[in-house]
Amino acid sequence: MIVFVTGATGFIGIQLVKRLVGMGNTVHALYRSEKKADLIRIKGVILFKGDILDKDSLARAMIGCSQVYHTAAFAGVWAKDRGLVFRLNVEGTLNVIDAAKNSGINRVVVTSTAGILGPSDKVPVNESSPPLSSFFTLYEESKFQMEQEVMKRNETVPEVVLVNPTRVYGPGFLSESNGVTKMIKQYVEGRWRLVPGNGESLGNYVFVEDVVTGHLLAMEKAKPGERYILGGENISYNQLFQYTRETSGIDKRLFKIPLWVMLLAAVLMKGISRITAQPPLIVPNLVRKFNHNWIVSSDKAICDLGYNPMGAKEGIEHTISWLMSNYNKKETAL
Repeated sequence: MIVFVTGATGFIGIQLVKRLVGMGNTVHALYRSEKKADLIRIKGVILFKGDILDKDSLARAMIGCSQVYHTAAFAGVWAKDRGLVFRLNVEGTLNVIDAAKNSGINRVVVTSTAGILGPSDKVPVNESSPPLSSFFTLYEESKFQMEQEVMKRNETVPEVVLVNPTRVYGPGFLSESNGVTKMIKQYVEGRWRLVPGNGESLGNYVFVEDVVTGHLLAMEKAKPGERYILGGENISYNQLFQYTRETSGIDKRLFKIPLWVMLLAAVLMKGISRITAQPPLIVPNLVRKFNHNWIVSSDKAICDLGYNPMGAKEGIEHTISWLMSNYNKKETAL
């Protein structure tokens, strides 16, 4: 079949495109950057230059398609133009859904984020957890607003399914969305030596190929109008680096940085960014997230979709093996 993918040059998008082509599909891939498009110039992919805010480009790219995966988003932790984040993540998503409706496409899988479910206490959050009243980042806030707008739709065509990945890592393009792999890479190279706070805060880490599989399962089996967390294993930063040490054989001393120090640095970076318009390495609200645990449950996807994510240690082993073979090459080729 012919499948349309937005965000086709992003971390998840690239891996999804490759999987779809490997399954014998033709992919219509939306892209903006010629340089990034080189990453998916492969047999079975037809490239369409466009933008999710450009309805005409969406309509052209969807001609002949029977399915849509919408992975495109503004995923950065900071933006000079706050409104742009919401235009891309909310308006852009609605444009994709409307274009699918006009093209007669029956189902759209939309990539959201588990971050909108908020921090957890002792019990993992899940799809039924109470909604938050405030968010740590614009990305999370805009994704929450997007989900609310999608859920308000009265139309039954196209069917829309939401998937909510957690912290995604693994082989692939080292974009901002692949920050965990970039951190592992820097540790292997001896350039990452920091742990936030005491390193005991918990988060959920999911291997990218499991996220791709989750998207495919959602397209095939999910109930319309539902959302599904695509997570992996809940582990601490200390566990993450312990698995990295064991797998890589590299044992570097890590320094635990008090959160107040990180917060001060983030405030200074944010102030500099207002002057230079260059994105900061970290923002204050992102530091504040380290004060919380972010454990989630993927039981709904496991039960309803047959989702079966690998454990963190196995996923990190795959990631380290790939990095050991590739990290001396140009980053865009990784």
